[in-house]
Amino acid sequence: MATIGIKYQALSSRLDEATLRVWAATEARSLGRGGVSAVAKATGLSRTTIHAGLAELKAPAPMRAGASKGDRRPRIRAAGGGRKKLTDKDAQLLHDLDALVEPMSRGDPMSPLRWTCKSTYRLAEELKRQGHEISQRTICDLLNQMNFSLQSTRKTREGGRHEDRDAQFAHIARTVSDYQAAGDPVISVDTKKKELIGDFKNAGREWQPQGAPEEVRVYDFIDPELGKVAPYGVYDLTANTGWVNVGIDHDTAEFAVQSIRSWWREMGQAVYQRPRRLLITADCGGSNGYRVRLWRRELQNLADELQLQIQVCHFPPGTSKWNKIEHRMFCHITANWRGRPLISRQVVVNLIGSTTTQEGLRIKAVLDEKTYTPGIKISDEEMATLAIERDEFHGEWNYRLMPRHPHA
Repeated sequence: MATIGIKYQALSSRLDEATLRVWAATEARSLGRGGVSAVAKATGLSRTTIHAGLAELKAPAPMRAGASKGDRRPRIRAAGGGRKKLTDKDAQLLHDLDALVEPMSRGDPMSPLRWTCKSTYRLAEELKRQGHEISQRTICDLLNQMNFSLQSTRKTREGGRHEDRDAQFAHIARTVSDYQAAGDPVISVDTKKKELIGDFKNAGREWQPQGAPEEVRVYDFIDPELGKVAPYGVYDLTANTGWVNVGIDHDTAEFAVQSIRSWWREMGQAVYQRPRRLLITADCGGSNGYRVRLWRRELQNLADELQLQIQVCHFPPGTSKWNKIEHRMFCHITANWRGRPLISRQVVVNLIGSTTTQEGLRIKAVLDEKTYTPGIKISDEEMATLAIERDEFHGEWNYRLMPRHPHA
């Protein structure tokens, strides 16, 4: 099959579409049973195209309009000819399809493949209701172009499935859409896993002269001087930009909120001139967990400082990978430093800050050398002073910190 692929690469730019189709059909016929599938896989041509070529081999080519009686060469489509793509005629189609699928996406978001619990028939019906002319077959093709695919379920060890998990996903999606429509900032936050600093092995491979890999330590014992770093990330869902605060001390709620404060001062306020509120989507555990009193106390202080309503929506237990920051920012950072030992804190900052994507992601990173005291206790009396408003639906996951009077 490799030979057919090589032939196709050599001929595809030199033959017109009709001749190339007949050549592919000839190759398929010579292979016998399974030839069409083999040629389609080797060349990337569709099975329909190859079958059309086989039909042409069995029958004389039809005479072209305006051609002489003996001229039976097939008509060749002019460059740019043929039916226009539906997405060219309907510029809003892909946007509306993604809006239907994205809130209910399932599967591992770290993978480029995604699947949707909505059938293509129902998607087609909904798009028709919105005024689009589209078939179920075209929906399949568009989902494939958008890197969606049907996948079976897979058991994981992230924890039990909460009965309101899907409802919380939908609640987050609606809240995010509401904030974005109003022009208010929406951020996704989380702490990336702690990284050892020093000449330690880092997963992945990088181009090096053959036989000369970069040498690192055999054992991953923490370096007492360099220690570890805890990168806390803030991802702006609307602007597709990120901020990473690289901490060298404890990963506490105070550190988490300080990272959000730094993002606002350095990036956020330049983009959102007069926001009324800020939405934060976060995991349910860790330094920004919904049970962490210090997290809420520090967010209250930030709301008072900025005189800005801060709303928080937590993802349900066992769904941390669905947080946007995981598969829109952290995965690209990991890919950018794959195979490279993180020999210093500044190397970590530089590698994070140089991470980009073709979709326009840009990230700023800074080193946070402050110390953060672990184990701070917040009393019931102090909690009672916080201006918290809880949603009716799972108020422990969805709540707002209202700004108190500047002098309170």
